[in-house]
Order: sequence, then C-alpha cells, then structure tokens
Amino acid sequence: MRNDILIYTSPGCPDCAALKQWLTEAGLGYHERDLSDPSVSDEAKSRCGVRVAPVTVIGEQCLYGTFANQLPQLQVLLKP
Repeated sequence: MRNDILIYTSPGCPDCAALKQWLTEAGLGYHERDLSDPSVSDEAKSRCGVRVAPVTVIGEQCLYGTFANQLPQLQVLLKP
C-alpha cells in the first residue's frame, strides 16, 4: 500500500468525498488534512500554491481542482 498520498480537504466538499471514496475503493491509503484549519490552509498554499479543495499531493506532484479534473492524472500517477 502506498503511504505517500496526502489530500487537503474541506468539510462538506463533494469533490473531496468523491476523491476519498475513489482512493478507498482503489485500496489506496492516504493522509488527510483539513483546510478549514488556517495553519493547514497556509501549508497547502505554501506547498502547492492553492487553498482550494481538494488538493492531492503524491510525492512532489500537486493536483487540484474538481475530482473529475484530477481523476485522469491520478490514474496515471497511481498506475500499479
């Protein structure tokens, strides 16, 4: 199982829920950080240049935008 997936999410965000469900169904573990915490929001901005949920960090790659927009890149980056 991978352990290098970090996601920045916001409570009630439907794209965040879709991302977490997809990762779980794919059997991929992840670490989650809550963007509603100002320090976490600052961390996401510093690391990836954005504070919009969801943000997915895999290694040094930052993906952001809707889940539908992230999905093609996720599939490439997380291909077994």
